[in-house]
Amino acid sequence: QVQLVESGGGLVQPGGSLRLSCAASGFTFSMYDVSWHRQAPGKVRELVARIRRVGTTTYADSVKGRFTISRDNAKKTVYLQMNSLKPEDTAVYYCFAERSLYNVAYWGQGTQVTVSS
Repeated sequence: QVQLVESGGGLVQPGGSLRLSCAASGFTFSMYDVSWHRQAPGKVRELVARIRRVGTTTYADSVKGRFTISRDNAKKTVYLQMNSLKPEDTAVYYCFAERSLYNVAYWGQGTQVTVSS
């Protein structure tokens, strides 16, 4: 069955780094655009970074220069390298895969990232 499984979240001090991973199964990962979203308590879910199936990337202004999204189609995995973390980066981070031409999309279950001293 289709699965997106996030990992790599945790507690980190301000200024620290984390690398999130999202492992896909059950669908043709290489044909999908993949993105990371986050949702903080009491806030709406927001797009953090996206990587298209052709490799082009986009970032939210709040994370530009600090976060890097990448993908390994052979491993069916997308990564989010997060550096210079700030308390306002605290949220549940979700992986999202979509193939808009066919109106198909999948969400992962989320992984908690907490930035605190």
